[in-house]
Order: sequence, then C-alpha cells, then structure tokens
Amino acid sequence: MLDPIIAFFTRLFEMIGRAIGTFVAWLLWPFLAFGRWYNRRGWMIKAPVILVVLAFVLGYGHFFYATQFWNNYNPDYAETYEFASKNVGAGTKLSDGSCAPSAIVQVAADLIDFNVNQNDWVPSMLLSKVGFFGLDWKDTPFMDNKAAFQLGVNQVLRRTSVELVDRLGRVRGTSGIDQNLQDARQNLAYTEDLWYFSLDPFGPKSPTPTSYRTARRKLLDFNTDLAKCTANFDGRPDNLLEFLDRITSDIGSTSDILRQRMEASNAGWFDPRADDRFWFTYGQLYAYQGILSAARADFEDVFTNRNLDQVWLRTEDQLRASLNMTPWIISNGNESSWIMPSHLATMGFYLLRVRANLVEMRDILAR
Repeated sequence: MLDPIIAFFTRLFEMIGRAIGTFVAWLLWPFLAFGRWYNRRGWMIKAPVILVVLAFVLGYGHFFYATQFWNNYNPDYAETYEFASKNVGAGTKLSDGSCAPSAIVQVAADLIDFNVNQNDWVPSMLLSKVGFFGLDWKDTPFMDNKAAFQLGVNQVLRRTSVELVDRLGRVRGTSGIDQNLQDARQNLAYTEDLWYFSLDPFGPKSPTPTSYRTARRKLLDFNTDLAKCTANFDGRPDNLLEFLDRITSDIGSTSDILRQRMEASNAGWFDPRADDRFWFTYGQLYAYQGILSAARADFEDVFTNRNLDQVWLRTEDQLRASLNMTPWIISNGNESSWIMPSHLATMGFYLLRVRANLVEMRDILAR
C-alpha cells in the first residue's frame, strides 16, 4: 500500500539530487576547464597566470576584510570624551591665558580618522567600484553595508563643516572666514568614490581618503589656533538654533529616503537596496550622537541659560538607543508583517523621534 508513496518520494529526491549535481557541475565547469588549459601550458604562461590569480585572491581577501570588519566601532564613543565634565564653552578664555578648543571640531576630526585611517574608505576602493560582475555592490545584498555606513558618517561631517565655516567659526557675518575651516569644507566636499585613476575625466587623480585626511588636519589646525585664542568660535544661541535647524533638515531628508524605499518595495529579506538605506541612516545617527554631544559642551552657556539639559539628554538617549538595532540581514517588509519585519520603518521611527526633540529645542531657543 505504501509502495507507490515510497517510490514517488524516491524519484523526487533523485530528481533533486540530479538538479543539485547539475548546478554544481555548471558552477565548477569554468574552473575545471581553466585547470585543463593551465596544465597544458608552459611556465612562460603559467607564471603570469599565477601572479594574476594571486593578485585576485589577495585583492578580494583584503576587500572582504575591509567591508566585513569595522575597526574601533563603538556605539558609546561619545561617552569617552567625558563632555559632561566640561564646564566652559568653546573659545572661552581660560585662567592660563589660553582658550577652550571646540569639541565639535575634535569629534569631526576623530570621525574622519575613524573613516579613513582606522578603516579603509570602502567607496573609493577599486574592487568596490568594479562591483559584482559589473553589478554595483549597492544592488546586491552584500559587501555594501560598511560603505553605506561610512557615507552616512561623511554626510554629517559635510553638514558640520558647512556650519563651522558659515556661522560657528566666525563672529557674526562681518568677520572673515577661517581659512582652515574653509579648506576642511572644500576637502570634505571632494567626490566620495575617487580612486588613483579615473576614466571620466581621464587621468590620474588624488584618491578620496587623501582629501579627507587633509580636511582632518585642517580641523585640528583650527582647534590649535582656537586654543591660542587666534581663531573664533561664536557660541551664540541663534548660531545653535541655526545649527539644529540644519541637522533637523538633514534628518528629515534621510527619513524621506527611507519612505521612498519602503514604498518602492516590500520584498522583505530579499530587497537588495534596503541594507544600504538602513546603514546610511545608521551612520548618520552614529555621527550625530558625537556631534550633538560635543555641541552640548561647546554651547555650555546657552544650555545653562536656556535650560536645555533635559530635552538634550533625552535626545542623546534616543540617539544611543537607535544604535542598538544592528540586524544581521535588513528586511524591508510590510509594516504589519511578523515574518519579514520592516527594519527601515523601525529606523525611521528612531530618526523621527530624534528630529522631534531637535524641533523642540529649536522652539525653546527661538522664544
């Protein structure tokens, strides 16, 4: 009685086995054909082939390491500065005749160091630009998470450098622009994915990390000048208000990017673009955690006089809470799904909570 059922499943598993065997044979065929060709060749051909294969293996090995290992990543890095114990704002004259350096500038310089010195800058790596058999890594579900995270951090650095040049690093609108800050802004605005050589326009180029390292050096030079009281940091309430306004707009733009991706697809675990949207946002929140913590120290007098401490600490707590969400695979499913959740919706929730608190602080400063 059970013989037909047993025979059916036997045939079924045989078919599955043959299908798997055919797929493996198809997958290995190019390597086997190359091996037969290689064995028939002399050393004049074998030696260059070995060098090419070795370069290929080492190159992709390094690329794998660069994209999968995040050196010195620390979601609690803002606490290591101990800004809470700092009781003077940036540029304040100290008892020894020097002036207090800027915490915002220091954090920005350290984030650049984290992006391009402690880690390889993935977006401009040659194998990152080559892609996966001609397909951009961002259109695949792997190898692009760290690059998206770094670009998110860099977005914050660019925004911060603009505000330092236009408002924070000068006394109102009548003083001159600080040259170190101007140079830092120009270098951070450099194209994010340039390698040593480019086809458009054709010719050798200075790679992106080199430009960002120059920006870091210029930021540190500004802080050195500020400590000598030869540079300015204007810690007025209206400057803080404008700075928060720019951050609010930046976060609002990112929330719209998440919304567009959620509306474009609900493929769940199988959406290859969801991960780079998620990690770009994560990188922004990671960087803003440090920048806003530093702003609390630089605008010490404003916080004391306007009683911003409570709402500011709530914002910092929300930023830190958002960094606890590090899923192994990013899902962009329907918001009501329990099988394939929407990590983009959850990240957007954290993003908008932070934005709501920034708006509240702006309102307090505007009174």
